[in-house]
Amino acid sequence: MRNPKWQRDELILALDLYFDIVPGQIHARNPQIIELPELLNQLPIHGDRNEFEKFRNPNGVGLKLSNFLALDDSYPGKGMSATSKLDKEVFSEFKDNRETLKRLATSIRESATNHEIKKAILSIDNNEIDDETSRYEGKILHKYHLYRERNPTLTRKKKEHALVQYGKLECEQCGFDFAKVYGDVGYGFMECHHKLPLYLLTEEKKTKLEDLMLVCANCHRMLHRGWIRLEKNKESNKILVDIT
Repeated sequence: MRNPKWQRDELILALDLYFDIVPGQIHARNPQIIELPELLNQLPIHGDRNEFEKFRNPNGVGLKLSNFLALDDSYPGKGMSATSKLDKEVFSEFKDNRETLKRLATSIRESATNHEIKKAILSIDNNEIDDETSRYEGKILHKYHLYRERNPTLTRKKKEHALVQYGKLECEQCGFDFAKVYGDVGYGFMECHHKLPLYLLTEEKKTKLEDLMLVCANCHRMLHRGWIRLEKNKESNKILVDIT
């Protein structure tokens, strides 16, 4: 059986390792390169299927790191030029943002080693996720994000809090009010979005009401796709919107 294509989550882990070693250490005998495929094979990324248990190996990881060499302007050699579009996207995104890369890689590693997190991710079916969204967020953390957002108790409490405080449910992004537009059938209808950065989701195990925002379905999808970025203003403690 042909190995599945490398996913964004796997590339993040590989790139994190790439920046931790020097070019001369990129070979299948390197203990770090031997260790990485063992982790990759445990990721809850291709389901919980036995045939994928050993689809990554040290040779494959070494070749992938050599692909990154070909994209690295600081490397005087050539590397392996058969890079994919996703290789280029991930390298370009994180080559100058290694702190975020490291934090994302740490969270992805936890998805393989923490039984509860892995179980939560596997509970979300692939058919439930948006391919375009997972392209930006990565399949693993996107699934865990969805799992955390779907906590029915927290969602109910968030809505109740908004109704008590404002007397209505409005999208915190665009102001849409389902009840105002659709009447009784729209009363109480609103989705919850988890505001914490993806790399913090595995660090912060407990979701608080202030971690959630009420949004309409359209804004929710744009938030996940990265078309709307949320930045916290430290002075006003408000969420600023930057649509790119």
